[in-house]
Amino acid sequence: MIPQKLLEIKNLTIEFKTENGFSRALNRISFEIRPQETVALVGESGSGKSITALTVMRLLPTPPGKVADGHVFFFEPTGIIDLLQLKESGMNRYRGRKIAMIFQEPMTSLNPVHRCGEQVTEAIRLHMGWPEKKAVQACQDLFREVRLPDPAGTFKKYPHQLSGGQKQRVMIAMALSCNPDILIADEPTTALDVTVQKSILELLHSLKQQRGMSILFITHDLGVAAEISDRVLVMHKGHIVEQGLTKTVFANPAHPYTRGLIACRPPMDRRPVRLAVIEDFTVSQEPSPETPAHLQSITPAARQAAHERLYSQRPILEVFNLHTTFPVRRNLWGHIKQSFKAVDDVTFNVFPGETLGLVGESGSGKTTLGRSILRLTDHTTGKVTFRDHSILDMERKELRKLRKEMQIIFQDPYSSLNPRMSIGESIMEPMRVHDLASDSKQLKEKALEWMEQVGLKGEMFNRFPHEFSGGQRQRVCVARALSLNPSLVICDESVSALDVSIQAQVLNLLNNLKSRFGLTYIFISHDLSVVRYMSDRIMVMKDGKIVETGEADQLCRNPATAYTRQLIGAIPHGII
Repeated sequence: MIPQKLLEIKNLTIEFKTENGFSRALNRISFEIRPQETVALVGESGSGKSITALTVMRLLPTPPGKVADGHVFFFEPTGIIDLLQLKESGMNRYRGRKIAMIFQEPMTSLNPVHRCGEQVTEAIRLHMGWPEKKAVQACQDLFREVRLPDPAGTFKKYPHQLSGGQKQRVMIAMALSCNPDILIADEPTTALDVTVQKSILELLHSLKQQRGMSILFITHDLGVAAEISDRVLVMHKGHIVEQGLTKTVFANPAHPYTRGLIACRPPMDRRPVRLAVIEDFTVSQEPSPETPAHLQSITPAARQAAHERLYSQRPILEVFNLHTTFPVRRNLWGHIKQSFKAVDDVTFNVFPGETLGLVGESGSGKTTLGRSILRLTDHTTGKVTFRDHSILDMERKELRKLRKEMQIIFQDPYSSLNPRMSIGESIMEPMRVHDLASDSKQLKEKALEWMEQVGLKGEMFNRFPHEFSGGQRQRVCVARALSLNPSLVICDESVSALDVSIQAQVLNLLNNLKSRFGLTYIFISHDLSVVRYMSDRIMVMKDGKIVETGEADQLCRNPATAYTRQLIGAIPHGII
């Protein structure tokens, strides 16, 4: 007889020790997972999603965390087991064998000094007790099952030799190695291309059907949750604020927070003046006779008139036949025998006040193109002209003077900020380098002004990057880039790893600053829905080449190439 439940979490409360006592990360949450069911756990970073998964797996760091109350019941044919009451030796019979987990970042979950096959084989031998030959064969069979190319070849490769999607498939193979009843997938598609994300979601759905297992799928992307789940649980500040059948919750969300999460996504069928944010739904506001900006739309006629003015100007940036190649193999004397073309004969213009979207999969050459334009990566041949200055021919000293006119906002706000430097110092540093203030007092005043412009309080000036959320760190990076009053800003995947709610805030900020200061953007992303919302025109890049260019709405409605149609088709459409 198949049990009605596989797992039940009942009144689970998790606390973390702080300087001022204890802080609750989970507050009496309860839910269940049934056989052959996919349950999605959605919410912003810090809502308690990953803490829930770690507690189920008994991987919660203690201290500083502790289980203050509650139970995690696992249902077996022979009886019900409270996983939180088991000794570590007893838990080892469940962790990996009955309940397995795929972690968010495969590169940090895989050991970089061991081959992928060895790591999966080790897990099989540890849990199943099989001899090496049998474990190796099982590993290669798993690689075949998760659709990795050349299973025998992948077995011998190190993690850095695989793409992001392939590394994630190795992690899935490892999690499936003991044929678990429940698979916990913690943000398994975050920061992956939409096409790779779609293939991973299809793979998980297929494996669930073939193996008859259940999945707890943790994500901040409601579109992904709508694609894969049967039921959805919405978490906010350690509470489950809403749960039910996925179609019912997304069609008729009852809680203001759920309505806010859904509304934050850039829509594909209209163009709002401003993206909705959570506060539009969760903070009570005085009634106003005006329609909120997130409910107002830019009309096609107004957009066309703006474009006629925009494209009547001279370009601010012109790129001609740009090539950037990297050596792959050299001979004994150091001569290049084989090269990789990252940017292959690219030509385009950017106009003052325009946002030019650049979209494509990882490895298509987007980031290399942006870095080549700024001479952060050396080009091979070609020409880049910024306001009639030939950038690629400039001497270093001359380039330094011009560089304050062209800035870049990098993808990861944490790694692009010095962890030992306060955010105030980080914002002041480029102004100090370019002599934009007469003394330290004026420098600090300018930094505080820019913090205010991006929505950061002056009292945060002396805080360090680790004391901020991802969205706040990205605001620091925006303030630092704009502190030099640039004309052109390259945004390189600057919102790809952010929650949808924080993403909406940053996108609104970028648009507000563009309007206020007359900025020009090159907006690089693999997310077509975000690029469409931000851009006047879109360029689609594949294998180092521009395969299609057009007005953003027109290109998304009528893509000319099969590759663009594939990118659009991979966008989760569950709640759009």
